Amino acid sequence: MAALFGKIYSKMMGFCQMTMQIPDSTRLSFALMDDGDADLLYQLDQDVEVMRYINGGKITTREDIHNTFLPRLAQYRNPEKGWGLWQLTVTETGQYIGWLLVRPMGFFGDDPQWTDWELGWRLFRSAWGHGYATEAASHLMQELASTQDVSHFSAIAMPGNAASIKVMEKLGMRYQKTGIHSDPLGDEEVVYYSKRVC
Repeated sequence: MAALFGKIYSKMMGFCQMTMQIPDSTRLSFALMDDGDADLLYQLDQDVEVMRYINGGKITTREDIHNTFLPRLAQYRNPEKGWGLWQLTVTETGQYIGWLLVRPMGFFGDDPQWTDWELGWRLFRSAWGHGYATEAASHLMQELASTQDVSHFSAIAMPGNAASIKVMEKLGMRYQKTGIHSDPLGDEEVVYYSKRVC
C-alpha cells in the first residue's frame, strides 16, 4: 500500500511541478526538451562531425535514442530546477540549431555534485562559428544563477575539442584538471573547466 501511495504521490507531484521558463536571449529562444522530441534529438546526431568528440564519430540510431538517450534524460530532467536539455531555436527564423545540457556534475557517477552544474552543448554543424553556444550557455548561466541554488558551473570536453574548450574559456571557466570522466556508457579522458558563481 505504501509503495502504491508513493507512486500516486510522485505522479501528482509531477503534474504540479512548475517548468522553469527561460526568456529569450539576443538571438535564441529556449524550451526544455522531453521524450516527445526524439526526432529532433535523432536529427542532430546524424552528422559524423557533430559526433566526433562525443563518441568518435558514430551516428546515433533511433534505437539508441529510445533505449538509451531518453531514459537517461528522464533520470536527470527536473523542470523546476532547469535540469535537462534546452532546445535552442533562432528566434528570427524559427530554426532548431541544437541543445544545451544542464545537470549536476557527476550525475551518473558515485558522487554527484548537486550545486556544481554541468553545462554541455551540441549544435548542428551549420550553427557552428556563430557564437550560439556561448550565447546560450552564458544566458542560461545568468538565469539559473539568479534563481537556483548553484555554486559552480562546469563543463568537460575531450582534450582535442578545441572549439568547445574555447567556449568554456569565453564563459569565464578555468581549467581545473585532466582526468577520467566515469559514466555508465564508458569512461573517457576529458579536461575539466569550472567557474564559481559570484
